[in-house]
Amino acid sequence: MSKQFVSQIKDRDPVNAVFLVKDKILAMAKNGKPYMNLRLMDKSGDIEAKVWDNTELLDKQFDKDDFVTVRGKASVYMNKMQVVIAEIAKVPEEQVTLADFLPESPRSCDEMRQELIDTVAALGNPHLKGLMEAFLVDEPFLSLYCQAPAAKGMHHVYLGGLLEHSLALVKLVRTIVPLYGGGINEDLLVVGALLHDVGKIFEMSFDRAFDYTDAGKLLGHITIGVELVDEKIRLVEGFPRELALLLKHMLLSHHGQYEYGSPKRPKTIEATILNYLDDMDSKINGIRAHIAKEAASTSRWTAHHRLYDRYFFKCNGMDDEQEVVCVADETSHVEPQAMGEEIVDRKERPAFGNQALKGLENLKLF
Repeated sequence: MSKQFVSQIKDRDPVNAVFLVKDKILAMAKNGKPYMNLRLMDKSGDIEAKVWDNTELLDKQFDKDDFVTVRGKASVYMNKMQVVIAEIAKVPEEQVTLADFLPESPRSCDEMRQELIDTVAALGNPHLKGLMEAFLVDEPFLSLYCQAPAAKGMHHVYLGGLLEHSLALVKLVRTIVPLYGGGINEDLLVVGALLHDVGKIFEMSFDRAFDYTDAGKLLGHITIGVELVDEKIRLVEGFPRELALLLKHMLLSHHGQYEYGSPKRPKTIEATILNYLDDMDSKINGIRAHIAKEAASTSRWTAHHRLYDRYFFKCNGMDDEQEVVCVADETSHVEPQAMGEEIVDRKERPAFGNQALKGLENLKLF
């Protein structure tokens, strides 16, 4: 019997499949009855699920990151698909195929690995090339670098996402730099693009549901990345002190602003370019993934994106024959015009719950 994947689940479908528990919360309904809120996942995506009966008993039988077999029914609530669970039970890991449960990059690992090797071979600066070769011959590092996701929830949230994102930045660098003539260190930008998020190989765990490690929570990927780069620089004989300084500055400043978790703001042209290209590539991937999650929805608007604090319009005029039908959302009282205009009372409800993301609402994406 073939597995039923999250991406195949449609409104009113019966659900009978094994999933990985990404999140698990025991909560209390308004009537005082406990219920369980789950997020189930496989390699095709994730879906919210609810358990309304026997929750206190079931809560003791499985945990986050366990595999569970689920029987229930799918329904659309507030423009999002969810599963109402009738039966749920833990499944031993040896009975599942792990490759079915973690999302992967649409690009093959071997293809991206070869592109990385070719990119390093094309570098002209001998010191930067030597630095990258020191990373390439480190097989444990390279294995993690090829497997790691780029983030837990914002963008490129799948195995191989880090390498895919980094190589995409290299392509953007190769495209942008010639437009501005000379005076930009292209090799430095390419290496900065490849290494800007390198600390994520230790910031995140990705053998099951993606989560942050102790080192990730205590240090973060920027600090870890600078440590990794400094360690490899020491292996390259005669690596110029100023070149090392410039490269480390790119890692420390690639988030752009202090409020976005950046220890430093970009103070070189290369660091500035990297900051904007990184921001653009991550947002394009994140927005497209948000729209793709709602492929089954008939609304012309996505559900509200919590981190970007906005709705996104799905149509772009490319295919008039398959225009999405605009229908009323029976679960929402927000009119389409208000959604498009993003009318939000910011005095009553701040855009984000933590300081690191404060101000993201002011970003101009288009």
